[in-house]
Amino acid sequence: MVTVAFILMILTGLFGFLFADEMTHSFKNPSFSGVGTSAHYLTIENQETNRKQAIADEIKAYQEDLAREAENTTLARFIRNLESRIYAQLSRQLVDNLFGETVNSSGTLELEGNTIEYSTDGDYITLIITDSDGNTTEITLPIGDFSF
Repeated sequence: MVTVAFILMILTGLFGFLFADEMTHSFKNPSFSGVGTSAHYLTIENQETNRKQAIADEIKAYQEDLAREAENTTLARFIRNLESRIYAQLSRQLVDNLFGETVNSSGTLELEGNTIEYSTDGDYITLIITDSDGNTTEITLPIGDFSF
């Protein structure tokens, strides 16, 4: 029995080297091995850029939410409604001055740093709007050509 075991050990020792392979070490990370390094770096850069963009988008959305909430407060809605009514009243007074029972041939209106001058010659109404920087816009409208 000892001889059989001895013979098996010798045969295993003689033929064991036939199945052996060279042991080599290689890095899995492309930063160390150099294989596919550019693709690896590009992937990292894309992930960092996407994350930074996601954070920037999240901050922008949060700021827009805060601005929207500030615009929808009761006070902000009241001020918008009041401004709208004041502008409608000013517009009605201007129309009354141009077309009402007591027609004014010209006039001037100051509104938030802007000057609105109006005049009529019977055929045309001319509006000259001058902003706070001195830029002017002139609008000429024919009288009596509008019909519904």
